[in-house]
Amino acid sequence: MIKKLFAAVMMIALMAVTHNACAAPEINYQVHVQDYGWMHPVGEDQVAGTTGEGKRIEAIIINCSSPIEYNAHLQDWGWQGWVSQGYIAGTVNEGRRLEGIRIRFADSTADRYDIYYRAYVQDIGWQRWVKNGQVAGTEGRGKRMEALQIRIVRKGESFGNDRYDSDRYGNDRYHHGRHRHRRGYDYYDDDYYGYYR
Repeated sequence: MIKKLFAAVMMIALMAVTHNACAAPEINYQVHVQDYGWMHPVGEDQVAGTTGEGKRIEAIIINCSSPIEYNAHLQDWGWQGWVSQGYIAGTVNEGRRLEGIRIRFADSTADRYDIYYRAYVQDIGWQRWVKNGQVAGTEGRGKRMEALQIRIVRKGESFGNDRYDSDRYGNDRYHHGRHRHRRGYDYYDDDYYGYYR
């Protein structure tokens, strides 16, 4: 009887551990914005910051149920160095713009999930999605990041987003969704973003 009870308890514990290992990490993030201060935290795929207001992001804090780290590119300083989740990347009350960011998982979660993110940048708008430590935003161009969006996707799964796909050469493209035209072999939007890269 005790062996059966022990076996049942072990089976339940194993199922719980397996379920937690397979569950997608949960993420939330908040940004410190010019003139507004710390904004409320937002969840996965939500926009942190502002768009169309010309307000710079000055700092960011990211929290995740799996260990992550992030690195901010700051006005006049360049890359600040990697920080662990829950810590501030950037500056507060110094008036420095955050210009770029890199985000990655810091453990074996990176074997099962990709972390995608994109930046809304001064004079550019929404950039294409990047992932796993690639640069979102800019380096050395003096452009402020104004908003950020983060998404976690299981490796090998598609985005499920009709605004992100690839061209006939396999290059990733972001679709703004307005007045999409074809000229020669390339597409362009005639409102703001110009040619895709």
